[in-house]
Amino acid sequence: MADEGARGITRRQLAGGALALGGALTFATLPADPAAAAAGSRGGRPTLRYGSARHAGLLSAPLRQLVTDAEAFLAPSPKHPWYAGAVLLAGRGGTVALHRPIGMAVRYQAYDETTDTGVEFPADQQIPMAEDTVFDLASVSKLFTSILAVQQIERGALGLEAAVASYLPDFGRAGKQDVTIRQLLTHTSGFRAWIPLYDAPTYEEKIRLVYDETPVAPPGTAYLYSDLNLISLQLVLEKVTGRTLDILLHDEITGPLGMRHTRYNPPASWKPRIAATEDARGPWSGLDRGLVWGEVHDENAHSLGGVAGHAGVFSHAWDLAVLGRTLLNGGVYGRERILTPESVGLMFTDFNTAFPGDEHGLGFELYQHWYMGALATPRTAGHTGFTGTSLVLDPTTDAFLVVLGNSVHPVRGWRSGSAPRVAAANQLARAVPVRPARGRTAWFSGMAGSSTATLTLPALDTSSGRARLRCALWWDTEPRADVLVLEAGPEDGTAWQPVPFTTARRGGDPERHPSGTATGWSGRVWHELTADLPAAPGLALRWRYTTDRLYVGRGAYVDALRVETPDGVLFDEARPADAARVEATGWTRSTD
Repeated sequence: MADEGARGITRRQLAGGALALGGALTFATLPADPAAAAAGSRGGRPTLRYGSARHAGLLSAPLRQLVTDAEAFLAPSPKHPWYAGAVLLAGRGGTVALHRPIGMAVRYQAYDETTDTGVEFPADQQIPMAEDTVFDLASVSKLFTSILAVQQIERGALGLEAAVASYLPDFGRAGKQDVTIRQLLTHTSGFRAWIPLYDAPTYEEKIRLVYDETPVAPPGTAYLYSDLNLISLQLVLEKVTGRTLDILLHDEITGPLGMRHTRYNPPASWKPRIAATEDARGPWSGLDRGLVWGEVHDENAHSLGGVAGHAGVFSHAWDLAVLGRTLLNGGVYGRERILTPESVGLMFTDFNTAFPGDEHGLGFELYQHWYMGALATPRTAGHTGFTGTSLVLDPTTDAFLVVLGNSVHPVRGWRSGSAPRVAAANQLARAVPVRPARGRTAWFSGMAGSSTATLTLPALDTSSGRARLRCALWWDTEPRADVLVLEAGPEDGTAWQPVPFTTARRGGDPERHPSGTATGWSGRVWHELTADLPAAPGLALRWRYTTDRLYVGRGAYVDALRVETPDGVLFDEARPADAARVEATGWTRSTD
């Protein structure tokens, strides 16, 4: 089922790197993964264990706030709860610093559409969330199918740029003869979001509907998120391996990694530990099934026997964290390797550069603030699921986040958007400390949405015309939407004008900012900033950080502010008297 975050038939809310030649994959050189490099320098790859926030290199207060924020969505958000319950797991490196269940795994036995209320089970029949509650992952299942495909690419059984029809001749009908394996993995095949396969009476007829489907856009010309891509990839995998997808999942991923609670079609004995989903009835559901609990929620996956490339995998938070740790480790967990580091690099590398805003690696979505929040970077990878699930992996900070909620319980119409995922991601991002460039503190803009924060220096005499600002600057904002501006104006604070500046990171080339602004991704490292200041007998200078109402990045930090001329220093934040004259609105002193 296409995710609730659809914008049209993409999934955003409110190439290259490889060539496939004759089935063999040639990898281009990829940027070093900081997390993998660090792990390698220690002579091994971390496996998961519980530990404190401090042991994980995280701040404890944001992790506590992560839980508080998540619990708020158990209440009306704004009219109904976003989920009946959830399991939250967050960590960094090999340490799981947070694993917390909230709310209920099973609360409602039905949905009353006449009153728009849930009919609750008797209290003694309701089941609270537990750390090991199992969830229907919905579209997070696509990640498993993608990993299985990349494994076959490694082994030469699939060519990344090979035509799907070269493996499934019937797929080439209706204008799909040139669709490639890569286009299935990156949702650029031209397929529409989904079709009701469950209306076809037999398995063969359902597959025929896929083969007969005509793309709504020429292959490679648009990003259109579609379940049909991963259903088609399932058919390819089963053809080239001679094994069904559920067997492949066990043999190639969950078995080697010890993910004993991850599978298709969980047995009946698991039901008391599974989070219930929807009271599935028309008109909101394509099938009349009543309360779905212990079976796949997605109608097409259900009609395919519970085993489908786009949905159907059940798992719990720890197992998903193991998968995430494996990928952050470069494809290995303990002694077991399921992918090469090069393959993981491709899964975390954007193949959709022609479609800005819809960045996508092989199977993984990249840089999506609409659910990754402030964790989003150009290499942050993840996926969401319609039932309320998500996995986010940030190689830059070696952090991972699992949010598993039963947000279609009792009915899908009770929630929209992705606010709990964003809130959790923002707090985990805030939990990764940013150490001051110099000394013990730095100015921090905060991460509030719909806000403006200003950091103003006292009026200075720059009439010599040779005054220069120097400072350290760190920024990571939602690109274009949230902007940091250096401004100068008269002493009375009117008529502010942007001041061009130049930044340079250690070992990097200088970058000019002629508009006096910084926005987007800067590598999450400190930059040295210089700016020539206008000449004025009383010049006010300030940083202004403005955010929109939707999403935020990690924010901005400023440190070691200094204004100097060839004749001397006009302002130096290191001097207590000068520091006391800085006016901060929204900015705070941070030690992180």
